[in-house]
Amino acid sequence: MRVDILTLFPGMFSGFLGESIPRIAQEKNILDVRLHNIRDWSRNKHNKVDDRPFGGGPGMVMTCQPLVDAVEAVRSDADAASPGRLVFLTPEGRRFDQRVAEEYAADERIVLVCGRYEGFDERIFEILEPERLSVGDVVLSGGEVGAMLVVDAVARLLPGVLGCAESAVADSFTSDILDHPHYTQPVVYRGLEVPEVLRGGNHARIDAWRREKAIEKTRRFRPDLLP
Repeated sequence: MRVDILTLFPGMFSGFLGESIPRIAQEKNILDVRLHNIRDWSRNKHNKVDDRPFGGGPGMVMTCQPLVDAVEAVRSDADAASPGRLVFLTPEGRRFDQRVAEEYAADERIVLVCGRYEGFDERIFEILEPERLSVGDVVLSGGEVGAMLVVDAVARLLPGVLGCAESAVADSFTSDILDHPHYTQPVVYRGLEVPEVLRGGNHARIDAWRREKAIEKTRRFRPDLLP
């Protein structure tokens, strides 16, 4: 999969892409992440990409020319098999969740655009007709953190990335409920003991226990997920 990220701060991604699952996915040539600085397409001598909003009000708005030119240039890259799914990180988009991550993981290319300031000139949406995506009802400084969240969630679903493919299948939200409790060595720690059922070797009992505990955990922490 190829992921193109358009941002004003490409340096924010260096640590993220060089560690853990994103790094492994790239080293295995399963994931190809390319960063593009939107300022590179600005025709302003100061590489300006924002301006004050018409009608007044606080903050600045990202202008049309640099962003539209950047997106069109990146999507028309001759090295890419397709222009890819165009996604703008914005609070007004549909909520990102595990279902969306699974949907994106089936794509061969995604182009993520990170917003800044008060948002985008509305004509950008009219011209490019992107998909709008929100990572939650919270205000961030920009779309970069949201883009990292999307890349991480999608990367771990790509075949061959995780050492154990079942890890992704058993994740919370994959089956509409939270994951079951997990235990490891030692058997007893500060008086708390690993449940006997997990040490008995009866896999039918273990599966039933895990299902029961997953439902209990969901009912306690995320009852909104249960019918």
